[in-house]
Amino acid sequence: MIALIQRVKNASVEINNKVYSQISKGLIIFLGISHNDSEQDIEWLTNKIVNLRIFDDENNVMNLSCIDIDGEIITISQFTLHARTKKGNRPSYIDAAKPEVAEPLYLKFVKKLDSLCNKKTLTGIFGANMQVSLCNDGPVTIIIDSKNRR
Repeated sequence: MIALIQRVKNASVEINNKVYSQISKGLIIFLGISHNDSEQDIEWLTNKIVNLRIFDDENNVMNLSCIDIDGEIITISQFTLHARTKKGNRPSYIDAAKPEVAEPLYLKFVKKLDSLCNKKTLTGIFGANMQVSLCNDGPVTIIIDSKNRR
């Protein structure tokens, strides 16, 4: 699993010209699921994300987690995070899981975030065409790959 995480002042997701999800201070997570991801990836990645100390404390030092600030989260499934671009100019998505594999893992990921944060994680609609708007705070953008735990 690859997660592209952005610390945001606000974010929203529109589907069919209507706001579907909207948050204020927190995280937006773009989640790419590959065909070899499992529940172990969900467990490790969700714990890592909610405990990342990327929010400022009273001394303007990134020392607080999303849980610490009672932040909100939107999670968007994004298969394009698994794009291979080495050969040619058209990305290959061969590493991305098929929808029948990816969607159940995506839903389990969101449910695990709900449990860790003790609040509802907002989403888009799996497979839908979405327009995502956000105000990246910092900017702070972090990429975490559950297969490369460095």
